[in-house]
Amino acid sequence: MTPEERAEFAAEIAACLRPTTSSNLTEEEQRWVRMAIQREAQSIELRRAIIEKSLGSLVWSAIVGLGLLVLDYLKNHGLRI
Repeated sequence: MTPEERAEFAAEIAACLRPTTSSNLTEEEQRWVRMAIQREAQSIELRRAIIEKSLGSLVWSAIVGLGLLVLDYLKNHGLRI
């Protein structure tokens, strides 16, 4: 391989590895893809919020239930309320 061929080969490899800014999608298709990605992100955020609120409610329910058990125990053992 001559130095000229080697330089040409290196230039071809560099051109293939260089990121391209042009896309095969039309502007409408690119907008649709962006909206689909955004919709999926919102769906994930919604699921995360539902899980957090459900777990918070479960913890509060456990605290209230435990408090009611303690109150019932105290009533059964002579506490006058």
